[in-house]
Amino acid sequence: MRFHQVKELVAWAADYHRGLAEQYDQLAAGDVSDRVRMALEYLAEHERKMQTELANYLEEGSDHRKVLETWFDDPTDFPHAPTLDRLTECVSCDSVQDVLSTALTMHRTLQDLYAHRVERASAEAEREFFASLSSGHEAEVRRLARDMQRLEDY
Repeated sequence: MRFHQVKELVAWAADYHRGLAEQYDQLAAGDVSDRVRMALEYLAEHERKMQTELANYLEEGSDHRKVLETWFDDPTDFPHAPTLDRLTECVSCDSVQDVLSTALTMHRTLQDLYAHRVERASAEAEREFFASLSSGHEAEVRRLARDMQRLEDY
């Protein structure tokens, strides 16, 4: 679909995080080492936190209602499930580094989407909203990489 509201993209991103959390939980329940299981459980919790934060934007009393109602015209659609499918390749994760690499790929997909919306925004409020999401997401990715590295060093 060509026309979307900002809230649709935010809802899609929240659902993306939910899907990642579910996949991480499934992988953690599988036949993986204890260290990899801990990493996957950490990632699942992290994704649930990200989902909740995005869902809070969509609540009725949100300060962002006006920008969320903004329409945008973009012939490209949101990324689809194939990016999530990469996780299934990680079923035989041998290391925390494998898990981290997959997680960073997933997050880069969202960062790229937010950066794309910053570039294509037609209104300043929309540009600022997506720039804020992008920078917040970037900070989360740095924290995630740091924490996962600590787990691997442990």
